[in-house]
Amino acid sequence: MNTEKDFAPLTPNIVRALNDKLYEKRKVAALEIEKLVREFVAQNNSTQIRHVIQILASEFALSQHPHSRKGGLIGLAACSIALGKDSGLYLKELIEPVLTCFNDSDSRLRYYACEALYNIVKVARGAVLPHFNLLFDGLSKLAADPDPNVKSGSELLDRLLKDIVTESNKFDLVAFVPLLRERIYSNNQYARQFIISWIHVLESVPDINLLDYLPEILDGLFQILGDNSKEIRRTCEVVLGEFLKEIKKTPSSVKFAEMANILVIHCQVADETKLTNDLIQLTAMTWMREFIQLAGRAVLPYSSGILTAVLPCLSYDDRKKNTKEAASACNHSLMKLVTPEDDEEEDEEKSGSPGSPSKEDGQPKTEADGNDMLNASQESVGFSNISFFTPASADRPQVTLDLDGIVQVLDRHLHDSSTGMMTRIAVLKWLYHLYIKTPRKMFRHTDCLFPMLLKTLSDESDEVILKDLEVLAEIASSPAGQTDQVGSCDSTDHKLELTVPESTKTGQQPGTGPKTVDSSPSTPSMNSYFYKFMINLLKRFSLERKLLENRGAFIIRQLCLLLHAENIFHSMADILLKEEDLKFASTMVQTLNTILLTSAELFQLRNQLKDLRTQESCALFCCLYRSWCHNPVATVSLCFLTQNYKHAYDLIQKFGDLEVTVDFLMEVDKLVQLIESPIFTYLRLQLLDVENNPYLIKALYGLLMLLPQSQAFQLLSHRLRCVPNPELMRTVDESKYMDSKQQVSKRASHSQVDYNELLQHFDRVQSKHLEVRHQRSGRASDHPDRKLV
Repeated sequence: MNTEKDFAPLTPNIVRALNDKLYEKRKVAALEIEKLVREFVAQNNSTQIRHVIQILASEFALSQHPHSRKGGLIGLAACSIALGKDSGLYLKELIEPVLTCFNDSDSRLRYYACEALYNIVKVARGAVLPHFNLLFDGLSKLAADPDPNVKSGSELLDRLLKDIVTESNKFDLVAFVPLLRERIYSNNQYARQFIISWIHVLESVPDINLLDYLPEILDGLFQILGDNSKEIRRTCEVVLGEFLKEIKKTPSSVKFAEMANILVIHCQVADETKLTNDLIQLTAMTWMREFIQLAGRAVLPYSSGILTAVLPCLSYDDRKKNTKEAASACNHSLMKLVTPEDDEEEDEEKSGSPGSPSKEDGQPKTEADGNDMLNASQESVGFSNISFFTPASADRPQVTLDLDGIVQVLDRHLHDSSTGMMTRIAVLKWLYHLYIKTPRKMFRHTDCLFPMLLKTLSDESDEVILKDLEVLAEIASSPAGQTDQVGSCDSTDHKLELTVPESTKTGQQPGTGPKTVDSSPSTPSMNSYFYKFMINLLKRFSLERKLLENRGAFIIRQLCLLLHAENIFHSMADILLKEEDLKFASTMVQTLNTILLTSAELFQLRNQLKDLRTQESCALFCCLYRSWCHNPVATVSLCFLTQNYKHAYDLIQKFGDLEVTVDFLMEVDKLVQLIESPIFTYLRLQLLDVENNPYLIKALYGLLMLLPQSQAFQLLSHRLRCVPNPELMRTVDESKYMDSKQQVSKRASHSQVDYNELLQHFDRVQSKHLEVRHQRSGRASDHPDRKLV
């Protein structure tokens, strides 16, 4: 035991009692210390007061002996009570040794430390706020204490401290936030409960604007939202809900950009088996939806990150219905923010005043300030929101659409085979929207997107294919795609020329005044990508025969609605004319012919071909005919459609020289069925005019002679029996007869077609087919459907 001199002004009795193992004796010593300190306060002897506190701290509270530490704690509390309102002058000396005892291994000692600190804080009240971080740090440790008594004591102290903070207007939030940011990532359930309760309290204090520091704690709040405790999750939901209400009230003061990345991260589920992740994702997606609506075009630089989070959610099932709906709202809101002004970068640069370079120089600085932007493109710099002639515009924030980043995200989802159907549809809707709103910038990416868009035509969903065709049609018809150099992916071996109607040629130059309205897919305009599309589409049909069989007609019919049907048939006929795979060419011609004759979408084109009144229609007929020669029966049906009955008869005469297979007879059978369909009503009516249509009757009899005595034979035979006797039909009015003669001569005058040359072309093409078939039959893998009848 030390001498009395060492502990002055504490008496030996006080020292002995403080070191006693009995609480009652230590309590008596504390009362003596309180009395002693009161005397020093009355004498205004601060030196002695500090000396007493120093002795209690260093010799007792920080002693190696546990009973001494307990005595020191109760002694420090007694000092604080004695000091009263003056305790604020000595708080640092009073608090620090007590907080050190919070780390003691003895739970009883930790409890006494908590009790001592409670008394110190209770007396000092608002004076403890400068030391709040120290107190908060200590309390956060006690909140996770395994001893229930210690935890209960810490809760009392916690409530006292919250009351002090709530009633005070001197709370230093700036100093506190770094500590809060650090502690918020604790994985301990009780520590999380402690943290979230404090955030809730601070949020409710009118004088404390925690919203300014939300970006620093938002990620931690979402981490706490995934806690296994239902109570903690509920409290966290309330806190986040309150923050969102504040954001809606004062959106102008919210730092949306700094929180965008956090929301993107939490909108993506890392572990779908963990149910709490669903709550995190739904909450983050709800916040994202509000952010897009409140911040508007300010979120455009972060759109690629947002889409990365939102798109996968669109394919969720009903189990995550709310998340899916929130994601859908995000997607639609974000899409609406993209406008034609995002495509005006080049125009803005060219129209800038002489002072504009200084503004361009300033652009990278604006980009540099947002280092934490989501995938913000460093290359796409937009001037759409700047007016170079208005000085005040320099203060306005520049909004740059992250188009490069968006396209990368969309392309990645298209390439991913696990992407859900609704997500794929959304991706294609985005691409279509971008080609409509920002065509010039989008065409920079077309060569990279094009192969995947073609591959998507093999998708299992009809809806996906429809959206894909809309995108491809827009690419093929947009004036912005009219360039001399299509791109590195373009094949120079297939440079073909297609006659475009004069009325549409004027709309070909991109971005020239009001003529840009021709960019609509419904107009018959074409650009440099049109032929590339047609060539690659046919190539895909050639490589994927199942696609041609199952979806070929569907795809071509939809394209005829989206683009000009005449251009599609004209271009495909030109390409097929150079097709080396003759079997594919024949199959493709058969498919195109069936579409031409039966599809409602091609009614106008059929009417155009029916009469051949114009040079354009004659040119189209000749173009189709040359490719249709790959399939003899299709060629005859084309002649029937265009009322070239004599030529049809001449062709049928040549069928005797062809190799008649089962497939060939099946096609003749189908043609007979078509003749009985509404499409050829006019042809059947022309059978009444026997004298003017002798070759029609001869051609039909020719078909009849080709057929075996099947159902089609009976059908056509019955039809031909109905052909009237020409002698009986001569009672027709002479004037009508003359009109019909004039009609035929008028049609013939416009139809400057070299039918002899066409017949020679037919012979050449069929000779090639015969040669290829013979080569194939010479191999061991002879196809069974090619056997002769």
